Amino acid sequence: MVRPQDPIEEAADDSLDLYDIATWEVRSRTDRIASVLWWLLAGSARVTVILIALTLLLAVGGLAALTDPQTGILTALSAIPAVGLAVYVSLTDITETEPILLLVATFLLGVLTANFAAVLNTVLRPYFRGLGFISSIVFFFLVVGPIEESVKLLAVRLYAYSDDRFNSVLDGAVYGAMAGLGFAVIENALYIARQLPSSGLDLGLGLIGAGGGITAIRALAGPGHVIYSAIAGYYLGLAKFNPGQRGPIVMKGILLAAIIHATYNATVGLGSGVIASITGLSGIVSYLIYVVFYDSIFGLILFIKIQRYRNSYQRVHSANKDNEVTPDENDITQ
Repeated sequence: MVRPQDPIEEAADDSLDLYDIATWEVRSRTDRIASVLWWLLAGSARVTVILIALTLLLAVGGLAALTDPQTGILTALSAIPAVGLAVYVSLTDITETEPILLLVATFLLGVLTANFAAVLNTVLRPYFRGLGFISSIVFFFLVVGPIEESVKLLAVRLYAYSDDRFNSVLDGAVYGAMAGLGFAVIENALYIARQLPSSGLDLGLGLIGAGGGITAIRALAGPGHVIYSAIAGYYLGLAKFNPGQRGPIVMKGILLAAIIHATYNATVGLGSGVIASITGLSGIVSYLIYVVFYDSIFGLILFIKIQRYRNSYQRVHSANKDNEVTPDENDITQ
């Protein structure tokens, strides 16, 4: 990405010192103070957001849900499909392997920022109850989809996005998938904790039996979060390398992810019911069929987008290799 230059810098040669005229670097004591203050301000903003998210996690009982052995086991089981999908997206990164630290940090930030969505969804839900039978649909499209996809992108933006190792468009999809995984894990934990019977259960078959249906349902919901946020994350990556159009690009990613997300929420009940009535299958099996069908469609769209990037990457690098000038054999011997 080429740094824009002032007309003086464009015309000047390297011998002319343009410090504080058209260029700038840290030289004076004031420069150092300004740099430190900016670093503290930017860093404190991130820390403040994280601390607020952690406070909300504690307030909604998320930490207790994650640390409770019964809920923890069922949450881990429910996360398996989402983990597999997130790992797959990570492995498609043709540029270079992403650092484990950034992946784990993005996952944890996805867990934390999910609590913003939990609070906002709860606060705003009553305002849509007067709309009759369309209240849930409007709520999904205007609140749930946009808010949840935005807070997942926030998890990427807080840390990984500004790191130098976030150095390709495809990295946005990888870190978006990790944020979606974190979101799915805490959502599953909270849902399971609230639905699991409060009677004493051991950690054996009794627990699995009591929570099996809940776990299966949440396991099906997890991959969707990974797909939606990977799509939005791809556009966040595209925005990083197109700063002049950063806002519209990020908005496009959130818009696409939010619409896909909200459409799923609005249609999953009806779609499962239609499948059950046609096939005579049980509710959970019909639900499984619908979710797999829906996620497969948009998972394929994500795969095509990633594959287009991979093909272009291979094409340009192959062309660069072909254009490399190799010394003539005769020149070597002379």
